[in-house]
Amino acid sequence: MLRTVLASMMAFAALSSAQAQSSDAFYAGKNLEIYAGSSAGAGYDLYARLMSRHIGKHLPGTPTIVVKNLAGAGGLRLANWLYSVAPRDGLAIGTFGRGVAFESLLNPKSDSFDGRKFGWIGSVNDEVSVCVAWNSSGVAKFEDVFTKELTVGSTGAGGDTFIFSTLLNGVLGAKLKIVSGYPGGNEISLAMERGEVQGRCGWSWSSLSATHAKWVEGGQVRVLAQLGLAKHPDLPNVPLALEFAKSDEQRDSLRLVFARQAMAWPFAAPPATPSARVQDLRKAFMAALNDPALLADAKKGGFEIRPVSGEQIDTMLGQAFQIPEAVVKRTAGMLK
Repeated sequence: MLRTVLASMMAFAALSSAQAQSSDAFYAGKNLEIYAGSSAGAGYDLYARLMSRHIGKHLPGTPTIVVKNLAGAGGLRLANWLYSVAPRDGLAIGTFGRGVAFESLLNPKSDSFDGRKFGWIGSVNDEVSVCVAWNSSGVAKFEDVFTKELTVGSTGAGGDTFIFSTLLNGVLGAKLKIVSGYPGGNEISLAMERGEVQGRCGWSWSSLSATHAKWVEGGQVRVLAQLGLAKHPDLPNVPLALEFAKSDEQRDSLRLVFARQAMAWPFAAPPATPSARVQDLRKAFMAALNDPALLADAKKGGFEIRPVSGEQIDTMLGQAFQIPEAVVKRTAGMLK
């Protein structure tokens, strides 16, 4: 018992010391470790490395930035490590799956943390996904999927292509016939070309516009609806799926799931990281994402940059956790 009390006192003293130090004195000569919840070369790793090349000069004391990988369970392994194990001094942050923050809400039995307690630094991009239909499908606008079946490709349960299609069926009454088992998005695209499936729901607009812009421009695919909380600037005339909700309950269900899009590539510090350190990281994060050097680097690498602040993520999560429990349970039940 005495050892436990002493350990707690020492931890509190260390935390208080880190809080009290000036930002320059704290970061100078130190390493800031950025952990990616994916393997090297995957999306979260690439965004971590993009940030690592630019955030250091915007932090007081200009620490050295080191990227490390802690992959597993779609980002849950890293999230659990940050939540329970990582040092809480502002020298360890991570980026992991966009849906992880909502796990304790949608799947509380399998989760051991509260997503609201992380020190959210921000998101590199506010992602918007879309539903598309091949031009020969007979589906020309989103309203058509309420009366006509559209066969859509999916990677399977847990992926956006399954979650979003299932949500649109369960909440709005869409007639999307989901064909699962494709290894990835490239295979779904090939399946559309071959006529195996007629469309895809849950395709990031940034990915579609980067890899198959000619399909959209040439009319081979029609963009039916946007799956997000707000429209993408590129798609002012394409409706949001939210616009088709007929009740507050339906809107809440859609918002609960689409909220993850607004924090598509999130960065977070462990809970109880000193507020001064979190503020330093938030300021540096947003400064880096407005830095011409990073923007040029991102353009070269094909990254879309539409920053979301840590404060905005806090607000969004707070709103999600206020959605009535009955709606949350019903929505979670649809997605299983």
